[in-house]
Amino acid sequence: MVKSAKILAVGGAHIDRRGQVSGAYVPAASNPGTMREDVGGGVFNALRSTVRRGVSASLMSMRGGDAAGDTVSRAIAEAGIADLSAVFLDRTTPSYTALIDREGELIVGFADMALYDLAFPKQIRRSKVREVVAAADAILCDANLPSSALERLVALAAGKPVYAIAISPAKVVRLMPVLGALALVFMNRSEAIVLAGVNANATNKDVVDGLRCSGLRSGVVTAGGGAVLGFDQAGAFSILPPAPRKIADVTGAGDALAGATIAALLRGLPFREALRDGVAAATLAIESADAVPDFSVASFVQALALVPDAQEMA
Repeated sequence: MVKSAKILAVGGAHIDRRGQVSGAYVPAASNPGTMREDVGGGVFNALRSTVRRGVSASLMSMRGGDAAGDTVSRAIAEAGIADLSAVFLDRTTPSYTALIDREGELIVGFADMALYDLAFPKQIRRSKVREVVAAADAILCDANLPSSALERLVALAAGKPVYAIAISPAKVVRLMPVLGALALVFMNRSEAIVLAGVNANATNKDVVDGLRCSGLRSGVVTAGGGAVLGFDQAGAFSILPPAPRKIADVTGAGDALAGATIAALLRGLPFREALRDGVAAATLAIESADAVPDFSVASFVQALALVPDAQEMA
């Protein structure tokens, strides 16, 4: 068990826009709805859940010298996270825009994140990065980093656990060069299928076998409201999430799951128990209009009580 754990996150912290259709979604037409904007990003969303579960955290991301960048800076400070990010005065802060239907399911996402591709490979080579990696007990990263930056980060970690978030089917391939060195990867089924090299109709066993063959030792695969699949060297298992009381917005649920699972692992919980924490956090996120809800200890305990034990897979 790591006492007073410190985690360093390297990856996305940017503006998230979520537009929700108020009626039935009609393709190629004007759809009435509402648009809201806040600060998100794979590792930032996950890190906020990790901090709320008692872990000390720092974050290194990239942003522009614009009003959006100021908004991101304030959100990081308000979350109680040490901000190690680089600011590029002549660049635009990255953003992600998601359009969701009235049930809260994603229709399409649009990522404007050129700054990450441009800046991370250079920034990750700075001597300061070596220092902050050395001071951390664990590393969290996401596939917003290009492969070259991920390889450098894993090399600097020197045996410390490195957790990763897949981000999207298009970006998950960036993790391939470092899969064997990662402690755990969080992905949805679409991302897992790409990484495993199997087709969309593959069974859970086929997906796990493919992920193992790709070099991954341990992973979590979510499937919307379906069972959450986990595997490690001891075997594969699944956890069926409880039905949420309501579905406000599924955005950020996977990140919440990752953050709470990592916090539990750093407290020393076994993987199967840690993932139950993650499922509870994801349920609270789905029930909230906020991507990272400010849940109380009592509400988390109540949510966790509804999460069944892991079921081993044959």
